[in-house]
This record gives sequence, C-alpha cells and structure tokens, in this order.
Amino acid sequence: MRVIVVNGPNMNLLGVREPDIYGTQTLGDLEAEIRAKARELGCEVVIYQTNHEGDLLDFLHREAPGSTGVVLNPASFTYQSYALFDCLNALAVPVVEVHISNLYSREERWRVNSITAAAARGVIMGLGFHGYLAAMEYLCDRDQ
Repeated sequence: MRVIVVNGPNMNLLGVREPDIYGTQTLGDLEAEIRAKARELGCEVVIYQTNHEGDLLDFLHREAPGSTGVVLNPASFTYQSYALFDCLNALAVPVVEVHISNLYSREERWRVNSITAAAARGVIMGLGFHGYLAAMEYLCDRDQ
C-alpha cells in the first residue's frame, strides 16, 4: 500500500500563519505524525507540498497512479481550481480531502464553496492534524 499526502498553498507556513486557526505545530510536525501513522498502518507514504497549481497537478499525474489513494489538503485551491477538480476526477484512485479547520465556521461562508470536494470520496475538516491520520486509516484499511 502506498498513500500520497499532498498539501497546497501556504501550508508550509503552518505554525506561523494564523496560529489561532491552524495551531502552532509546523508542516514538519504534521509530516512526522503522518510518517508515524504510515509505519503503524504498514503502508508507504509520499508527502508533498507546493504553492504552485501546475506543480501540484504534475505531481498527482505522476504519483497517484498505482497508489492506494490520495490525502489532499488543497488549501486555497479548494475554492478556485477547476484544473485540480478535473485532475482529481481523472484519477483512478480515491481521494480524501482534508482541512485542518472547519470551513463552515470561517469567513462569511465563501470557504464552504469547495470546488474540489465533489471529486473526493470524502471530506474531513475541523479535526486538525488528526484529519490526515483518519484519512490515511480509511485509505489503508478499506477493502481493496
């Protein structure tokens, strides 16, 4: 089993960016938790973060085929990227969209308009880093 974990724009600023919303843990902390969960589940994990839409699409085109599935935090691409939506729809593996915060409790409801969610098997939000781990459990433990 091989799970792909992808983080979109500004996720590299975790721990610094809006700590009242995203907490004080860093992207490195998140990656350490993901790697520990992968060991526990007995699966391989590939982790990637980018601030560039085209790089994200190229990575998914290259790495998703043959994987068990994708855990994706599209970050701001959630609300604007039809290209990412099309990419996710083209993948032959399940995608679980993850958000650290609860989008429904954020800015004037514009954050609840996820373009990418319709291409995902499921969406987990508001559980902090635990959402990534729950998504990994789903992808690694489900009947293939």
